[in-house]
Amino acid sequence: MNGGQKSGSGRIRIIGGNLRNSRLQVPELPGLRPTPERVRETLFNWLAPMIEGARCLDLCAGTGALGIEACSRGAAHVQFVERDARAVQALRENLARLKVDVGQVALLDASQFLQGTAQPCDLVFLDPPFALDLWAALALQLERGGWLLPKALIYVESPGHGVPDLPAHWQLHREARAGEVRFALYRRALPLS
Repeated sequence: MNGGQKSGSGRIRIIGGNLRNSRLQVPELPGLRPTPERVRETLFNWLAPMIEGARCLDLCAGTGALGIEACSRGAAHVQFVERDARAVQALRENLARLKVDVGQVALLDASQFLQGTAQPCDLVFLDPPFALDLWAALALQLERGGWLLPKALIYVESPGHGVPDLPAHWQLHREARAGEVRFALYRRALPLS
């Protein structure tokens, strides 16, 4: 959610669940790239049968729109991770104003966070700043650190001109494009031993 060319400011809308039509305050920060509403709508249509009761990790959370959308739709817990203190402050304020009590926010770089004690997740939102090209490194940390349940889903948002280098056992479940952005949902499928 954090990283493209444009700067986000103003408000974005939660599109489904018990927080539907709630507005999130979005700070004006360089490189902040909230996931567009139509992309979130498509993603959460894909996730509809799986989101209820899920444990989620929103890495590089930015505005937190993906994680808050998951909370709105019945996720059991969402861990938000964001390295920008101003984005974290806005995210905490949005969570408090919306009375979201299933979200926890960490002010940390995603890589540093993943070095901590793993809390295995059903769903991970992997949307790092595009310019930093962190997909492969963070995917490896998710795998090696024990952050993914055996059949976890991983949402990956990346530039539309290519596909990030991801673990071979992350099987593409769904993908689409919106403008210059590719967004895809992967399912972790470990080989039988």
